[in-house]
Amino acid sequence: MSHAADKTPELPDDVGALKSIIGAYELRIAVLEEKLRLAQHKRFGASSEKVDIDQLGLFNEAESLAGTHPAEESATLADDAITIPAHTRAKGGRKPFPPELPRERVEHDIAEAEKMCPCGSGHARPRIGTVVTEQCDIEPAKIKIIQNVRFKYGACHLCDGVFPDVSERSAAPSPNAGVVATSAASAPSAVVAQTIPRAIIVAPLPVQPIPKCIATAGLCAFIAIMKYADGLPLYRQEKILARYGIVISRATLASWMIKLGELIVPLMNLLHETQVSYDVLQMDETTVQVLKEDGRAAQTKSRMWVRRGGSPTTPVILFDYEPTRSGAVAWRLLEDFKGILQSDGYSGYISVGKRDGIMHVGCLAHARRKFDEAVKAQKATGRGGLAAEGLALIQRIYRIEKAAREAKLTPDQRKKLRDERARPIWDELRKWLDAKRAHAPPQTLVGQAMTFLDNQWPLLIGYLEDGRIEVDNNLCENAVRPFVMGRKAWLFSDTPDGAEASARLYSLIETAKASGLEPYAYLKHVFTDLPKANTLADVEALLPWNVRSPATQSVAA
Repeated sequence: MSHAADKTPELPDDVGALKSIIGAYELRIAVLEEKLRLAQHKRFGASSEKVDIDQLGLFNEAESLAGTHPAEESATLADDAITIPAHTRAKGGRKPFPPELPRERVEHDIAEAEKMCPCGSGHARPRIGTVVTEQCDIEPAKIKIIQNVRFKYGACHLCDGVFPDVSERSAAPSPNAGVVATSAASAPSAVVAQTIPRAIIVAPLPVQPIPKCIATAGLCAFIAIMKYADGLPLYRQEKILARYGIVISRATLASWMIKLGELIVPLMNLLHETQVSYDVLQMDETTVQVLKEDGRAAQTKSRMWVRRGGSPTTPVILFDYEPTRSGAVAWRLLEDFKGILQSDGYSGYISVGKRDGIMHVGCLAHARRKFDEAVKAQKATGRGGLAAEGLALIQRIYRIEKAAREAKLTPDQRKKLRDERARPIWDELRKWLDAKRAHAPPQTLVGQAMTFLDNQWPLLIGYLEDGRIEVDNNLCENAVRPFVMGRKAWLFSDTPDGAEASARLYSLIETAKASGLEPYAYLKHVFTDLPKANTLADVEALLPWNVRSPATQSVAA
């Protein structure tokens, strides 16, 4: 018995209709084959988007499209006074160790018998110098226990018996906490009608980053850096500490991170104020999973929003945890910002970009990525055509940006260079897009790439208006990368409080790195001094660009 689904559909008698059906199926097959090749490339191929235009077999075609040789973009720049130096290959060999690292001298001498000169004179060989060979050694982490010995003081001999029931108190509370009034009948004549200080006082403990906690500022910084900078989950750190004989549960470590996140809130507020005071800002977001969130399933994806802004001397990178990717979140996070907002093509930023005082700029890297994927999805024997043509033109724009970066141009010089060199390429790209778009079916990857380029065009060319704006949003995406790499290891946050604490600690660490600071030394410095801060000036002194301690300076910087 046959089913209706098994029946062969009736074919039209019209030859034109048959050709139309065949064409539709051929297009569908081509699209599916493209998707399959792209999936295979993502699974087994290189993830880099770097491409050599020569290898696409379109070198001459790219020249004819551009009208000039691509190498011209890397020669003379805006004027004769600004040139790009010739490329020189870096010298090979082992790099010397940083001079800041401590040295331990270990001397090696020859045997006593070899010190005698072989000439037979009986004289010793004279020492004529040394040969120094440096090796790198490392000692595993050392754990030590800090014993806080607080001296205790009692009452003088005249007060003996006056305070028989007074319990031991610390000297830390307010001066009036231990004041006791005595009557003339019960006190010696020397202290009659006086208020007597408490009988026993103890030296106070130094202020700690987490009150009544066994962790010092150094251990707090170590745990935070291992998780948020190095991507080491707390359960692995629990095992590492256990190997050294220190038993601390991951739940305790997690609670420490939450309390440290609360501690640095004053710094977060100052970083936010610094960021919005500068009128150029980049924004991006990525997923994060929070298990215990009211009203949401454990598998639901939340978002970590990232903003990168501030002036070149005060760079600020801020992470914010939010349950959704709604455009209302972007609106709220940018409520105090006025200036240039650069983002990817996500529609959530569109409404913010239309707000008074906001100029919205797009990201060319996302347009390039779509053409790059279209090239990779083509058959290996025929990687050319429209996808390669569009990619070649975009790569020429990136050559100009690379040349400007290598020449370390000022914003004004970079804008002048873009006006003279990049704008003509954009004009060519616009003409090419208008002429070729009809030749690419919108279902194909190259069709999708061309549609995206056309839709984003007004935003993509916005960077030409200001030399401070980057051609793409990659700096912000690079700031997101440590979070994404760490997420592969720790997978999720247990609670929203943990996710918010993680956002603050990521913010502080990435901002410190952007300022050239060594993150562990900086966090230890903050966790030591922030609990002592009593004024706004005390907190401002802990901002990364205000820290002058040599210990916090990064060797890599």
